[in-house]
Amino acid sequence: MKNRWDASDARQFAGSDLQERVYTSRLLGQESDLVLYGGGNTSLKTNEDDLFGQKQEILSVKGSGRDLKDIDATGFSPVRLEQLKQLLTLSELADAALNQCLQTALTDPLAPSPSVEALLHALIPCKFVDHTHADVVVTISNTARGESLLREIYGAGILILPYVMSGFELAKQVSEATREMDWQQLDGIILLHHGLFTFGDDARTSYDKMIELVSKAEVHLHKMDARSPARAQYQPQSGDYLDIARVRHSASQLAGLPLLVKWNRSAESTGYASLDDIESLAVRGPLTPDHVLHSKRIPAILDDDPVAGVEQFGQDYLTYFGNHAEEGAVCLDPAPRFGVWKGKGCLSLAVNRKRLSIVHEIVDHTIRAVQLGEQLGGWRPLPEEKIFKLEYWQLEQAKLQRDVVPDLFEGKVVLVTGAASGIGQACAREFSTLGAAVIALDINAAVEQQFDGEDGLGITCDITSTKSITTAIQRGVENFGGIDVLVSNAGAFPASLTVAELSDDELNRSLELNFSSHVKVMRECIPYLKLGLEPCIILMASKNVPAPGPGAGAYSSAKAALTQIARVAALELGGDGIRVNAVHPNAVFDTGVWTDVVLQKRADHYGLSVDQYKRNNILKTDITSEDVARLVVALAGPAFAKTTGAQIAVDGGNDRVI
Repeated sequence: MKNRWDASDARQFAGSDLQERVYTSRLLGQESDLVLYGGGNTSLKTNEDDLFGQKQEILSVKGSGRDLKDIDATGFSPVRLEQLKQLLTLSELADAALNQCLQTALTDPLAPSPSVEALLHALIPCKFVDHTHADVVVTISNTARGESLLREIYGAGILILPYVMSGFELAKQVSEATREMDWQQLDGIILLHHGLFTFGDDARTSYDKMIELVSKAEVHLHKMDARSPARAQYQPQSGDYLDIARVRHSASQLAGLPLLVKWNRSAESTGYASLDDIESLAVRGPLTPDHVLHSKRIPAILDDDPVAGVEQFGQDYLTYFGNHAEEGAVCLDPAPRFGVWKGKGCLSLAVNRKRLSIVHEIVDHTIRAVQLGEQLGGWRPLPEEKIFKLEYWQLEQAKLQRDVVPDLFEGKVVLVTGAASGIGQACAREFSTLGAAVIALDINAAVEQQFDGEDGLGITCDITSTKSITTAIQRGVENFGGIDVLVSNAGAFPASLTVAELSDDELNRSLELNFSSHVKVMRECIPYLKLGLEPCIILMASKNVPAPGPGAGAYSSAKAALTQIARVAALELGGDGIRVNAVHPNAVFDTGVWTDVVLQKRADHYGLSVDQYKRNNILKTDITSEDVARLVVALAGPAFAKTTGAQIAVDGGNDRVI
């Protein structure tokens, strides 16, 4: 493993021990082979004056749920070290009591909750402590001869301990094991099935030790000629994408809330799913016990009928809970968070976009570790009763529930056309802000940069082409699992021409873009919407439908046809629970539809200045793309859950319509 310490970068964090702590913590966080999304923790011991001017020892430990890769000083929890040391004199301490003690030990009540491993950090008599879940170390320990192999790699300089639960139990175990030990002779601590601790009196020493020890294991395995993971290719079939939507629908029903699904069909993922013994191999257990909080203990095994695999997982999970739960325990939802689709790759499932990324990466690391473990004598992770104990551990469950209130569209998938600008972009942004996974389509390739990552998925798409639409939808389903809301928005206002002036080409161009393309998008989305969660379609029509203006014949007639098809679709799709409504915006001048030339011509037609024309409504107000977006979002939400076939204006009031 590369040592990423850079003297020039380090100087930017010089000046305080805490800043150096931040720097090396980030170096560790950059390595996904060491920590994944909130995994691992680091700490620093310092002295500071209390209110009375008396020195007190402070342990600044990574806050629970904080991510090392981008942590700053505010991500560390300052706790009174002496209080933590006193806890270690107890013979036992309940989880709830430990949590309370950690909170009361805080010197800053606004700081994040301390990591449950703060006690172990307090015990280690070094200024800096680093803890990672290094893949290579944990993988080796998850094998039949893991402990002996680790002793062969590291010798006497490493303390190797059996797995116990984090928190008080772990701290007491280490305390007993090191009672007579000279810490100066110790390079690190390995907790089997869990991870690695290193330490030192300066930030660089502790970091260097971590990289050195991990590298040592990597070199050893290289000498053992450990093979690369299996690789295979699979060419998706059109029916696969509907199968993914079916999996999402079934899993969401089991979970009792919307789930997103991501299909990973990389060569490694497909190779893993194609292994002859995958049905037995994949269900032995996770890479680390902590992963159970995101990906559950094992994946669902999916075959030709993937929904049956989801349902079987649900039944098996309830059995698993029944076998291990103590009285009073409440069962988590029985839906899978990880699926192995035989011969086709792996599926990640999660309640929101962030969690989906987490599960996706955990799965990538797991499939490599499992295959390596098999080469080292057989994949043997912790038994399921120990995994269950962590999955239902009070402290971890509390951590997951801290930010409980979900966003309005969390877990929902929204497809928006014309998303690179104007109303479409405003709609996509608004849905994304409210938690939706957005598939943003536009003929303008800029959409791919505008929606790249946490904001959604931007796809260049010509919505007049059925092939282009189908390809875009399939990419969206591959990344998020289906479609719940379609906002069919793309369109353009053609040149202002009278009926007498209107050419065939100009008429057909407007009909194709402002009507036919919407029908094509809707038609291709309907199979996925039928498998959607509270599905709906919102078509962007125009004020020109109820109140047409001279010179807008090509645009008005196309939007009138679109409004009519919305009414027909509402009748046809109501039996599938799909709502269809039309929005009639007017005078939304911050869109690409309204060029300066068009705007001036329309103002001249009414004998108004451009400014007068912009506010030529009953409320004398501006109408913005964001105003339309807020209405669209409302139409997709619970307030309009029983409304279909409606036409709703957002125009400031138009006397010709009223």
